[in-house]
This record gives sequence, structure tokens and C-alpha cells, in this order.
Amino acid sequence: MSVNGRSNLKYLTPILTLVVCLMSQPVEARDVRGTAYVRDADTVVVSGTPVRLNGIDAPELSNRYGRAAKSFMERLLRGKTVTCELTGARTYDRWVGTCFIRQDEHWMDIAAIVIANGHALDCRRYSGGKYRSLEPSGARARLPEANYC
Repeated sequence: MSVNGRSNLKYLTPILTLVVCLMSQPVEARDVRGTAYVRDADTVVVSGTPVRLNGIDAPELSNRYGRAAKSFMERLLRGKTVTCELTGARTYDRWVGTCFIRQDEHWMDIAAIVIANGHALDCRRYSGGKYRSLEPSGARARLPEANYC
């Protein structure tokens, strides 16, 4: 191999590595489906996978609103199959995703249902404001908002 051939190889290897990296898809983004265990109003465990509902701000279990929200979620999901579309992002031990249940022959976003029933708020920072119009009147005055939203 000539000197010129070696110098071309020196530049070709990093370029090929970059191309392979750019063409790869993240392996974390996936769907999970199954019955759900409710940790609280913004976290469910579906088929052993903890999922943080994306774009929702639910009260903590340390106050009565948080406990009421968890009870609502348990009733909502009891006996239903939950399907979650994971984003690939993680927060603590949970994957982030949007989860759905089948109701009246339609797929319904669980976060939208919880917010529309006054048990949580839209977290604009993560939802882009997609759930804000679903919040019932007075929900923002009643429920504490997390600092990160």
C-alpha cells in the first residue's frame, strides 16, 4: 500500500464510523403491552416495565389529591390491557411514554383521561401544552404544580 493509500484509510475509518452511528436507531424506543400496576397517577408498570406518563403532572401520594388520583387510575385500568409507546427517554427507574387503553372501541390516552377528570395537570415543558385544554376549571387552583413543569 502506498503512503497515499494509508492516509486515505486514516480519514475513511472515522467517516464510516460516523455513518454507521447515524444510521442506527435507538434500541430503547419500543412499545410495551399488558396489564398495569399503578404506582401513582403518573407512573404505571406494564408487563414489568415502569412507565412515566409523558406530559402529565400528578400530585404526590403524600397528599390527599395524590392518593385520590392513584385510586382513580387503579379503577380506570382495572381489567384492561395497557399499551405504551415509549420515547426512549428515562427518568429515574422509569421509561417515558404515552399509554393507551381501549374504551368504547377507541384508543384513549391515559394521561388525557386523568387530566380531564381533574386528577392531574398538563406539564407543558414535556407535553408542549397538548393536554392544557383538557384541564377542568379550578384544577390549577386546587392541585400543586411541580417546579419542573
